[in-house]
Amino acid sequence: MKGFRNFILRGNVVDLAVGLMVGAAFSAVVNALVKDLFTPLISALVHQPDFSKWDVTVRGVVVPYGDFINSLISFVIIATVVYFCVVLPVNKLTTRFQGSPEAPKKTNEEKLLEEIRDLLKKSSTN
Repeated sequence: MKGFRNFILRGNVVDLAVGLMVGAAFSAVVNALVKDLFTPLISALVHQPDFSKWDVTVRGVVVPYGDFINSLISFVIIATVVYFCVVLPVNKLTTRFQGSPEAPKKTNEEKLLEEIRDLLKKSSTN
């Protein structure tokens, strides 16, 4: 039991659990935004709120592709909302609080290789 307790109380497991809970709550918000705001706007533009009835018949077989169209539109809308409402603001906040990223420091091997490169360039021009 001690090993299990240590496993459960490790920081990564707790962080993951919190992330999943926040993700589930955020998913509900984004889904409601898409369902209640964006889908009616698209319906107003294309005059059809639901594409699930769309299908095509090929050699007597009905191929329903409307649900795929609904899912694709939903995915694009959700991805757009997540990008513009979450990713961009978080990136801007991260940049603001961390400042501009510093260039990584060169290792001794990289410095030596640069010196060799410079010597080769110098000797080839003479």
